[in-house]
Amino acid sequence: MGSHELIHRSQTSQTQDQIIGLDSSPRPSKSVKSFRNPVQYMLRSQRLIFLFIGIAISSLIFSKLPLRQHQIANPALLTTSETTHLSRRRVLYEAAEVQHVNAGGKVPLGLQRKSLRILVTGGAGFVGSHLVDRLMDRGDSVIVVDNYFTGKKDNLIHHFGNPRFELIRHDVVEPILLEVDQIYHLACPASPVHYKFNPVKTIKTNVVGTLNMLGLAKRVGARFLLTSTSEVYGDPLQHPQAETYWGNVNPIGVRSCYDEGKRTAETLTMDYHRGLGIEARIARIFNTYGPRMCIDDGRVVSNFVAQALRKEPLTVYGDGKQTRSFQFVSDLVEGLIRLMEGDHVGPFNLGNPGEFTMLELAEVVQEIIDRNARIEFRPNTEDDPHKRKPDITKAKQLLGWEPRVTLRKGLPLMVADFRHRIFGDQKEAAGGGGGGDATSSSMYSAN
Repeated sequence: MGSHELIHRSQTSQTQDQIIGLDSSPRPSKSVKSFRNPVQYMLRSQRLIFLFIGIAISSLIFSKLPLRQHQIANPALLTTSETTHLSRRRVLYEAAEVQHVNAGGKVPLGLQRKSLRILVTGGAGFVGSHLVDRLMDRGDSVIVVDNYFTGKKDNLIHHFGNPRFELIRHDVVEPILLEVDQIYHLACPASPVHYKFNPVKTIKTNVVGTLNMLGLAKRVGARFLLTSTSEVYGDPLQHPQAETYWGNVNPIGVRSCYDEGKRTAETLTMDYHRGLGIEARIARIFNTYGPRMCIDDGRVVSNFVAQALRKEPLTVYGDGKQTRSFQFVSDLVEGLIRLMEGDHVGPFNLGNPGEFTMLELAEVVQEIIDRNARIEFRPNTEDDPHKRKPDITKAKQLLGWEPRVTLRKGLPLMVADFRHRIFGDQKEAAGGGGGGDATSSSMYSAN
């Protein structure tokens, strides 16, 4: 009886093991069965309809996106209508990406340029204030930094209240932190009377001030333009002076604080450009005249105009045969902007190649202001250059720039400004108009 039960249990356990083994064998999943018939799978649950809807949506999206150039295998095989269509789409693509143009890059013709945030050091001065006017007129936001040693708030008063304009009283020999796209570095007294007043301060402005502005440009990734001077050529032995000429400068003379200071500033600018990758530009500015010049700054044009208006003798130093080239301030501003926006570092001579002796300039002033004005000769000043004339071939070829305003056309605008500031004009004052604004607008329209 016992053995019969054991045999029965053994058979029962074997039968259960076989059943478990059969149950544990792998079974084909539903997905595998479904894929055995693709057509049946696609037709089930309206999958085919959703597939077509997805294709239609994708086609619509890609047809609206601009087609990049590398997607065209062979543009020569396109028909005329296809080429026109692609050109239209390319313009739309460029217009969409114009906001990402480099701060100093060129904007394609017909497209609206990006508004920039620009720092102008020395922007309350003669040249700086005219540069600020141009930048504001084209829609940029401008920050002016000036210590008012030679600059004046009156030169910028017409911008007060404009949300795109800021004026900061600051000396560039001290660091400053600002977020800008471009830096026009003009800060430095430029007339002999002013830069000789404190020669140590002058060379500190040229060296330490330029270092601070270059450091700011490096920190924020701004493009930097240095306004150097024709004085880096000293008393030149080459005439006219090209940018390749190294100059003939007295390093220990009374003018060397300015001459050598600007030469050092050029060195620093090029070292930052070559060594640290700063986008730099260098302009060598020749004699410039126009409204807002300091009346008694010792420069020959302002001296002659102020003396003739005051019925004083025109003082000519030496024999009057020294030559200078005079450019109107609007021409200079145009050259500075073209240099900043261009692709070339420089240096570039920015001046008018029309050459005048001091006696010839005195005669022009007599013709315009007072034919009876006397000329008085005085001993020449130390280290005064005998000749000065720019070779602007490089600026013509690479910047497409040359001066347009002649001396006889620009000088009357300066005379009107000086007459207003020296004597006052009751008629203009009663009208509430600033002489600087009126002169500036007529000046730029004349150009």
